[in-house]
Amino acid sequence: MRRFLLVFCALLLAAPAGAASLYYGARVGMKLTIVKKTGIGSEHASILAKHDRHDATIYCREYGHDFTKKCIDDEMKAPLNFEITANCKTGEFTTFYGAKMLFQGRNKGTEVTVDYLIKAVAENVLLDGSGASGYDYTIDQFKALCPNRVK
Repeated sequence: MRRFLLVFCALLLAAPAGAASLYYGARVGMKLTIVKKTGIGSEHASILAKHDRHDATIYCREYGHDFTKKCIDDEMKAPLNFEITANCKTGEFTTFYGAKMLFQGRNKGTEVTVDYLIKAVAENVLLDGSGASGYDYTIDQFKALCPNRVK
């Protein structure tokens, strides 16, 4: 128990204070620290982020119950794009997974139960709001890029 408390305290102290972040997945620790924002709300919005060992450690320990250095190293190598972009006028944007998405505005009564419609372009399907669709973290990425499009 003492070792756990020491590790937990070390993790808290290592966390960057006040650093803005965005989730790239639905599980604890699946987030990236924002490094730079440019053109937010414009036709050329961009957010550059980085992965850090602190969040990778949280993911491994809290989600995977894996306390090994290998888990953390593997998570640090997760195949992500560290820049997301958007054209806030057309609603086209990319995610940290490299997926092309299309924000289609407020849901005005479709078969999906979400406030805003987002289409995965390659699959030509609407994200349905389920955890499996990734709607929650995908809409958060779009909100960060185009805050005036989502209330």
